[in-house]
Amino acid sequence: MARPEVLDRIKEAEDDVDEIVAEAEADREEIIAEAHERADEIRSEAEQKADELAEQRLSDARAEIERERESIIEQGESEREALEANASEHKEEVTEEILTTFEETVHAQT
Repeated sequence: MARPEVLDRIKEAEDDVDEIVAEAEADREEIIAEAHERADEIRSEAEQKADELAEQRLSDARAEIERERESIIEQGESEREALEANASEHKEEVTEEILTTFEETVHAQT
């Protein structure tokens, strides 16, 4: 093989290598861009799920607070009713005691 032919083949080989390297770099850039895009999608999905979870937990907490509030109100109403019933039971006794004390005081002054 003559020297010019060898040089031509070397030049062709170098051109082929340059083309392969350029394609590899383009593929690498494309893969990196796709990876960044997928990472952004995953991050966005994770943020959306986190927001949904936070909203659900907040909703659950509000519902629990409302249940506790209702329970406290019911307990307070029961206690109030018990106190009113107890006061009603002693109303006549207290009234009689006050009248007796009043009458004794009036008689003592006369």
